[in-house]
Amino acid sequence: MVWLDLSNNHFTGKLLEDFGDKLLGLQYLNLSQNQFEGALPSSLGNMRDLVYLDLAFNFFSREVPNELLVRCCKLKHLRLSYNRFNGQFFSSKFNLSTLFHLELNNNEFTGSLLNVKLETLEILDVSDNYFKGPIPTWANQVSWLISMRNNSFEGQFPCQQPMSTLLLFLDLSHNFLFGPLPSCIDFTSIVEIHLEGNKFTGLLQNFLPNFSSSLSVLNLRENSLSGVIPDLIGTFINLKLLILGKNHLKGSIPKTLCLLENISIMDLSSNSLSGTIPSCFQNLTFGVMKNDGETLVQDQLQILNEFTDENHIYGHLIKKNLDLVVDIMAVGLNEIYLVDKNRGSSYKGSILNFMSTLDMSCNDLTGEIPQELEKFTQIRALNLSHNQLTGSIPVTLSRLSMIESLDLCCNNLSGNIPPELTNLNFLEIFNVSYNNLSGQIPKKGQFSTFEESSYEGNQFLFEPSLEKCCITNIKTPHLESLASNVTKGKWYEVDLLAFRACFFPTYVIFFLLIVSLLYINPHWLKVPLYFISNINYLLNLSFFNKLSC
Repeated sequence: MVWLDLSNNHFTGKLLEDFGDKLLGLQYLNLSQNQFEGALPSSLGNMRDLVYLDLAFNFFSREVPNELLVRCCKLKHLRLSYNRFNGQFFSSKFNLSTLFHLELNNNEFTGSLLNVKLETLEILDVSDNYFKGPIPTWANQVSWLISMRNNSFEGQFPCQQPMSTLLLFLDLSHNFLFGPLPSCIDFTSIVEIHLEGNKFTGLLQNFLPNFSSSLSVLNLRENSLSGVIPDLIGTFINLKLLILGKNHLKGSIPKTLCLLENISIMDLSSNSLSGTIPSCFQNLTFGVMKNDGETLVQDQLQILNEFTDENHIYGHLIKKNLDLVVDIMAVGLNEIYLVDKNRGSSYKGSILNFMSTLDMSCNDLTGEIPQELEKFTQIRALNLSHNQLTGSIPVTLSRLSMIESLDLCCNNLSGNIPPELTNLNFLEIFNVSYNNLSGQIPKKGQFSTFEESSYEGNQFLFEPSLEKCCITNIKTPHLESLASNVTKGKWYEVDLLAFRACFFPTYVIFFLLIVSLLYINPHWLKVPLYFISNINYLLNLSFFNKLSC
């Protein structure tokens, strides 16, 4: 037997210790997406002809046996993701130097990547582990996909040599990397860049090329980038996600952002941006994210397919890897942190296809909210809070028919809350607190569900039930008579039919109860009769005494 595929089943238990000894000639083994558990048997190292090994999505634990990492020198595809493996994977004995595809993500591996040199890798995913130390220089030579998210890598990204021109996906987010943004990234084919949650510094314009037709996601959130947002970012015509929040960017919002007609999520929050919101934002539809990003990946992979046919003897396995790249990028590897509905959350995978967000909160923006924002008919969340915006809330915002979260708090907005906003049937979060708003608070539709905290800090806002609070202080005959009528009116209303239906049966029952008690014990009847006779005697005595006088 050379091929064994047991994936996507419900197998349980541990692998037998002699599992590998019984399948010595096996070249393809896929046990993924089952419920296997326990440690891997060291006999796997005896399967020296093994080319493809997939153990992902199980409950395997403990360290990967050294026999597997030393003896199986023909391995090209190794997938151990989503298990409970721990210990050092890249030990000094590691001997799998000809791997094409290595996935170790979502385990508990430790140690450094400096002990090995993997110059033939096309896919490298070590995300969500406990790896540490510098990023090795050989990482620049990974051809298609690099993901090192959520580890403890540190230092500067090595740029001693340029990165692969075939690279599609780069994710270094949530590590301890610092220094300038990597200048060796080749934007020829790359579709997604995730560098969020590090300590990168420098000017954004020094990082970006003049043009990139393939870039779909640029995530640089939570770094220490400075300078202005460069105009050339508008040349990224296929950009769908632009995440620049929590940096030190300043200056005005460039009008070239209005050229990003495919944008679906834009986060410019928590910077020092100033000036007004460009009215040309009406060109941005912020519609539901289409699958064009996947199409871009497939276009790039067509080139890689030709490259594979010419350069790889394991063509059928590499074609499988290419399909996996599409699945990874379209379904689940990219993870985006957004503040939505008053809370920060990480969104991952296909849910991003249904999100459309504009977040410009926590800046120094001035001027009025543009009327043209009415064009965002498909937007789900709009956050303009914590700025210095003035003027009134545009009535045209009532045309954002799909909006679920609208946050305008902590500005200098004035006027009333447009009652037309009650037509927003999907609105779950609404916040206009700490402005200078006045007038009546709408209480129809979704607005009947919002708490007082949504309106606090606006001393001239009032609810409909408070309109009568000043009636008694106004000295006009008409209002005085109205006030007297109000005070004469009862605070309660009595339903006479219900009252009679309850009172008379209760009265009859009580009377019958007394009669029954007296009938059961005649001695009790003497007591009230004796009391009545005494009262009668006293009355007669008093009457005759008066006559005698």
